[in-house]
Amino acid sequence: MKEWLRKNKFLLLIIISILAVVGVTFAFFQPQLQSGDSNDVDINANTTDDLQFNIINDISLNINQFNFGINDGNLSSNATATATLLANNSTNTATYTYYVYFRINYNEFVYTSSDSKPEIILSITNPSGQEVTSIEGLNYVTASGADGTQVKGFDITTATGAFAIATNYSITANSTTPTVQEWKLTATFINLDSDQQANTGKTMDAEILIQKDELKPTLADYIISTYTDGSNGLYYHDANLENGAADNSYRYAGANPNNYVCFGSDAASCPSDNLYRIIGVFDSEVKLIKSTSYGSYAWDSNNSNTWSSSTIRGTLNTTYYNTLSTTWQNKIATHTWKVGGMAWSSTNTARQFYDTEVGSSSSSTTDSMKIGLMYVSDYGFAVSPDYWTTALYSYSNSTLRSTNWLYLGSHEWTISPRSSHGNGVFYLDSNGSLYSNDANNGFSARPVFYLNSNVTYVSGDGTESNPYRIS
Repeated sequence: MKEWLRKNKFLLLIIISILAVVGVTFAFFQPQLQSGDSNDVDINANTTDDLQFNIINDISLNINQFNFGINDGNLSSNATATATLLANNSTNTATYTYYVYFRINYNEFVYTSSDSKPEIILSITNPSGQEVTSIEGLNYVTASGADGTQVKGFDITTATGAFAIATNYSITANSTTPTVQEWKLTATFINLDSDQQANTGKTMDAEILIQKDELKPTLADYIISTYTDGSNGLYYHDANLENGAADNSYRYAGANPNNYVCFGSDAASCPSDNLYRIIGVFDSEVKLIKSTSYGSYAWDSNNSNTWSSSTIRGTLNTTYYNTLSTTWQNKIATHTWKVGGMAWSSTNTARQFYDTEVGSSSSSTTDSMKIGLMYVSDYGFAVSPDYWTTALYSYSNSTLRSTNWLYLGSHEWTISPRSSHGNGVFYLDSNGSLYSNDANNGFSARPVFYLNSNVTYVSGDGTESNPYRIS
């Protein structure tokens, strides 16, 4: 059987501002779209049944002040996912099954109305022409625009994750006439005729997938699915989590959560040198840190705390990186890291360091790279939430540090420079506290990196003896 896989990826960027024009208010949207890659996969060249998948058209919402004013209607865009089957000869009838998914990798949109009116609707029609009205994880709604037009479909305004549109869907054909099945998808942005400015500059990164095999969950989705209000050591840092980062990340905290990943090896028993641990999930990317030290290194042999030219950056992104095979290198995302550092404080808590290190009050200095080190705030939030109001300078308390799974027990570098000193860098003392020291000192370094968002979960429960396996 010859089978082809197609997937269509679109980036929906909508920039909203409010303009007053002759007394009329417009909601102004300017989206951009980027198509993703299509991959042809020859599953079996020894038979001649031909099953092909394809995506026709991009979903593109070209919204602007001329077509989305206060008296205008909603705007929609369509895409069609097709499955085409031709059997191998006139006496043969071929039957196969396939899957259709809609996966939202990243979504910044919010509800702009106080009663959370749906603003982005996904409508789907199956090959029989029937409307799809049930998808696990999504709410089927009727959304009303300002002009009274009603749109039925799934509310994806704030949704993230992978959603199965069809599972084991059957297709049958003979060799004389191919069978073509079409799945029609429509994305509609609802014109609420109200202030939608809260979605200014928001983005949504999503994919339509039609394929022969069942979609494995991404590691990020799988980790998020294990979230149980912190009882398993995984905490959701939304605005409601007391003393948390408020960045909508999922982070592990506590003495020894089950957050081990086998990285760089497919051996049945994961070698100890290939054990990594999950710091958390950040915008659909899983952040890993090596569970043991990679060795003792100077942060910078020239005693400068400029990360981009530091010797440790080179060591991590060349020497260490090249110990990995290409297969494993390709699982690591090129990430934009904030590397401007911050001022020293003996009273700052994890949240206060987070704000000045990478959050709302952070430096604009960044570096795009594969491998870095942990942030000070990563270490701060790895302790039990009971101590998130404790200054990191006081993390030497033996009871406290026993609840921090990131504590290594040796002097260990972070990625953050001390902004008031040209050679000062923050490090974690062997007693667990946060200090700064000259960059030319030799301290432990543990590689830290973000996995690509499409890395999938294969098996494992996250324990040291049965770590998560990924693909």
